[in-house]
Amino acid sequence: MLTIENLHKSYGEKILFNNITCTIADRERIGLIGVNGTGKSSFLKVIAGLESPEKGTIKHPKDYHIEYLAQEPALDHNLTVIDQIYEGEAEIMKLMRTYEAALLKLQQDAENSVYQTHLMEIQQKMDEAEAWEANTAAKTILTKLGITDFGKKITELSGGQQKRVAIAKALIQPADLLILDEPTNHLDNETVEWLEKYLQSYKGSLLLVTHDRYFLNRVTNRIYELDKGNLYIYEGNYEVFLEKKAEREALEISSEQKHQNTLKRELAWLRRGAKARSTKQKARIERVEDMKKETFDTKKDNVEFQVGSTRLGKKVIELKNISKSYEDKVLLHNFSHLVVPGERLGIIGANGSGKTTLLNIMANRIAPDEGEIEIGETVKIGYYTQGDEELDGSMRIIDYIKEVAEVIHTKDGQVITAEQMLERFLFSRAEQWTYIRKLSGGEKRRLYLLKVLMTEPNVLFLDEPTNDLDTQTLSVLEEYLDHFPGVVITVSHDRYFLDRVTQRLLVFIGQGRTELFYGNYSDYLNLRESSVSNDSAPDKTPDRPKKQKKKLSYKDQREWETIEDQIAELEGKVEELQQGIIDAGSDSEQVQKLFAKQQETEAELEAKMERWEELSLLIEDLENN
Repeated sequence: MLTIENLHKSYGEKILFNNITCTIADRERIGLIGVNGTGKSSFLKVIAGLESPEKGTIKHPKDYHIEYLAQEPALDHNLTVIDQIYEGEAEIMKLMRTYEAALLKLQQDAENSVYQTHLMEIQQKMDEAEAWEANTAAKTILTKLGITDFGKKITELSGGQQKRVAIAKALIQPADLLILDEPTNHLDNETVEWLEKYLQSYKGSLLLVTHDRYFLNRVTNRIYELDKGNLYIYEGNYEVFLEKKAEREALEISSEQKHQNTLKRELAWLRRGAKARSTKQKARIERVEDMKKETFDTKKDNVEFQVGSTRLGKKVIELKNISKSYEDKVLLHNFSHLVVPGERLGIIGANGSGKTTLLNIMANRIAPDEGEIEIGETVKIGYYTQGDEELDGSMRIIDYIKEVAEVIHTKDGQVITAEQMLERFLFSRAEQWTYIRKLSGGEKRRLYLLKVLMTEPNVLFLDEPTNDLDTQTLSVLEEYLDHFPGVVITVSHDRYFLDRVTQRLLVFIGQGRTELFYGNYSDYLNLRESSVSNDSAPDKTPDRPKKQKKKLSYKDQREWETIEDQIAELEGKVEELQQGIIDAGSDSEQVQKLFAKQQETEAELEAKMERWEELSLLIEDLENN
């Protein structure tokens, strides 16, 4: 067990930890949450021994080992992948490093008897230490994370691949407590799902910070919430935390009301009693003064307003036969897509498959190799990019936002000031006068996001918006998008965010190919798992062969005679509905109705096409026989 007692730390005038006390027991799964800038990463670093608190103690047994994965891991670029993940002082890590080095020497000079003898000695030690399982696990984990060239130098890997190597290293180190700071950042959906399942059976304790709410819900059994220097502990996963937090906030409000009523009675007593006596009861006066100082955290941050944006016409963006390659890698091939008013599109696929490239093409930031893009005259794009915008640290928060706009206008004609928008995006009036250089990385990303929204775009491009943003900020963004009347197109690996924000998905499936899926990410995942299950099911052999069908039934014959006309009619309906969506313009309610009808008609069309294929194969078989 690890015990934390009276931990205190501040940053400037901000108190990060206000005498925090807690324990981490064996095999606990703890998720740490809080708004960016509250000190989550600092809390992890203090426990890992990388930073010191101003006061307080952390106690654990002498042989207690903590493994820490930073948000931006520092790796030795001169090492190979396999050397990097075996780096560590544990005896089993040293042994595996020695084994890999001996194996490499023998591979280079297979006839060398000295190398052969040395390898046999190391193999015997591996047997004695029961290290083979760890050796196999390390290579399996690397492979699952998409790293297959173990001899490659770290310096030759991309940023995303380096993060995966760092995750693999953290997972295989023998540890009593594994600390992970945003482990899902820059991982694709499939890798996140694998990591989620792996951690569920991890032997040690876990303490992690992540914005991925599905990940939090499925991996954790305890939630620590860091809020204004205080630590609130909830038994259960993220779902339980949301319920318990709502109860705590309701209790705070109730307690504040009772407190105010008591304070009013005490003040009234003092005022009445003052006329009859020359002195007041000292104890009662002191009690009133103490009550005046007592504070309650009852302020709730949310976004409850109709968001405004520049008027969007019927024409948004149309891509026709777009192709794009880098060197020998094809990212897009003959890709066409029509963006309609009210579109809520999620773009998913493996890292490096071309998702960000597509956004950049749609934003006219890069040119396609082939094809054309038509952008409507009224389109005003707001683009939240992955890369950090250089923020001027000498500027104050309020001045940075006011450079874009002093106010924004809502759909119903209200005016919201820059100060009010900052408050809604979790920057209090006092914090708005803070210099940008004092903000955490996550707070800077939140500020940059607000700057994009303050331009009042009518088409929003969001490239991995969930990276480096806390769960509360994501909730604010999702509420904002609920009321946003324009188009939202997002590249994301965050399953919760995709479920919450998107209505259909563009899936990059490799080699320049894409497919359009109607529904959110959970719908897509269910369909994919169902397909895999059906493909892997054993073929059932019938007890006796069916008799060969000699001719079509009357019903099949009648269906075959009319099905092509029905398909043509449905295709015509789909085209009419697509045109109707374009004509509906910014009437989001009408767009939604037409879009739902379009989905229904396309599903009917798909079923008819499948039935046509069945009948045509049946007829072909009959003709051949």
